[in-house]
Amino acid sequence: MNLIEKILAKHANKTSVKPDEIIDVYIDSRAARDFGGANVVKNLLDNGLKVADPQKTVFTFDCNPGGSDQNYAKNQQYCRQFARENRIKVYDVDAGIGTHIAIDGGLVWPGSTFVSTDSHANIMGAIGTFGQGMGDQDIAAAWANGSVWFKVPHSVKLNFTGKKASNVSAKDIVLNLLSIFGANKLLSCSVELCGEAIDALTLDERITIASMATEMGAIILLFTPTPAIIEELEKKTGKHYDIIKADADSQYDKVIDIEIDKFVPMVAKPGHPHDNSPVASVLKVKIDSAFIGSCTNGRIEDLRIAASILKNRKIAPGVVLKIVPATDEIWQQALSEGIIKIYKDAGALVSNAGCAGCAAGQLGQNGPGEITISTGNRNFEGKQGKGSVYLASPAIVAASAIAGYITTPDDIPAIPSVFEQKEYLKKAAVIKKVLEEKPLVVEGRVWIINKDDIDTDMIYHNRYLTITDIKEMGQYSFDNLKGYEDFAKKAQPGDIIITAKNFGAGSSRQQAVDCFSSLGISCIIAESYGAIYERNAINAAMPILTYNPETLTNIDLKDGDKVKVDMAKGTITNLSNSKTAAINKFTDVQIDIYKKGGLLG
Repeated sequence: MNLIEKILAKHANKTSVKPDEIIDVYIDSRAARDFGGANVVKNLLDNGLKVADPQKTVFTFDCNPGGSDQNYAKNQQYCRQFARENRIKVYDVDAGIGTHIAIDGGLVWPGSTFVSTDSHANIMGAIGTFGQGMGDQDIAAAWANGSVWFKVPHSVKLNFTGKKASNVSAKDIVLNLLSIFGANKLLSCSVELCGEAIDALTLDERITIASMATEMGAIILLFTPTPAIIEELEKKTGKHYDIIKADADSQYDKVIDIEIDKFVPMVAKPGHPHDNSPVASVLKVKIDSAFIGSCTNGRIEDLRIAASILKNRKIAPGVVLKIVPATDEIWQQALSEGIIKIYKDAGALVSNAGCAGCAAGQLGQNGPGEITISTGNRNFEGKQGKGSVYLASPAIVAASAIAGYITTPDDIPAIPSVFEQKEYLKKAAVIKKVLEEKPLVVEGRVWIINKDDIDTDMIYHNRYLTITDIKEMGQYSFDNLKGYEDFAKKAQPGDIIITAKNFGAGSSRQQAVDCFSSLGISCIIAESYGAIYERNAINAAMPILTYNPETLTNIDLKDGDKVKVDMAKGTITNLSNSKTAAINKFTDVQIDIYKKGGLLG
């Protein structure tokens, strides 16, 4: 077996597993964050469920350290109270990013399993651990049962050849990979990275690369631990670990050679992490702000690199540089090494540890018209505010903050650039009513949204994540998707959405499913789904189906046509011409969960 199969087989109590096999996976470590945690608790209480093993269960408050928002503060306290009642460990607002704490604190180890409401829980692949971000119902089930169902993914092996250039960082490696594979060519696959250049990567570098598996559409990017990585983990945790690796005769759907010596420093353009190009193509783009941190680049090595560039220099006038270490332990290490003083002397704003701008709960948000260069993992439109976000390595971000425009460390000008800020108005939301449960055969008007990679921030923006009442969610559906900002106003109960590849890419937020239930959308039909989104929809009894694009051409379907969908048989009929086409029907698991009204029914 390959690496993912070995881990899953062990935790399913099986001698072997194969791709597409649905198994029950035991979870070694089960986490919930401060925004998803409140809904996890609500799911448990509403369904009369108890926590199976408090010793393997934790809360991590990393989205809004300090509870600076009233709704976050309310949810955090709600989780604290539940934790006290059930003897659950809380890594509170002073601790940092939960996934990093899990690695550094020994909550996970090579070959273990981990789930969290964090869609970047697959960062655990950095140490050869199976990690998954999941929705609120999934996590509630894991807390109550100790295990969750999972479909064994197909595996791809990337074999890296050549030697990495000295100016190519770990962030550049993953941006180069995104340039090759985009957001859906590795969709729902487990990807193993191998080769001498990969073996030479440090733990921090592996974490950077693994943290962007979700942006590639992959289930996980897995690294085989080296003796050096094992030694570092053992030093951090005081525990003994064994190396886990794929069998010599392991099988993969594909083995792809990657010439790492051809990789160059990259920058992702605003909108999508995979819309990237060599840094040379965006040199001298003026910036308003810069950000160093996130689960992708908040490690001590990242902070050292930035400090080496900022030392004895000043940030450009009018530019704001925000820096957020990943954990408090890293923050303290940066303090002891003098790194924090370098940042402050340069004019940067340094925050306590946490996720920062990714969840709208800390430093890192930007305003209308603001141009930001960031070390984060996502730059979806609206993700970190109303401005535009470029993604790059810590070295490029630090150099750009000094220059006032995008540049490289070897091309920082003596005189920084100046610029003017812009502002834009904010649109108001609208309200829509709720429709109750739907049968296996539905009829409705079609919305054809022919776009790939519609992410969860486009579906349901992160500024609404504190809402827990499904009835209130529908009004915000698609209000961050260009051309469909008024979708919620125009949608009617029973409507059907037909869309393209990788629908629901990105975050693990359950609200991106529940908002359609709130509006009474009867089903969604897509070519493929983001892995977490697919689980969330199935678990929430929101009907989702897949199709082959060629089949729909035979029924002459147009936007606004009325159709009939039989989810059990797998057919769609255009009622305007009575033409019928085949689509992929519900699986047995999907029907079972749907009939129960959801995973926790």
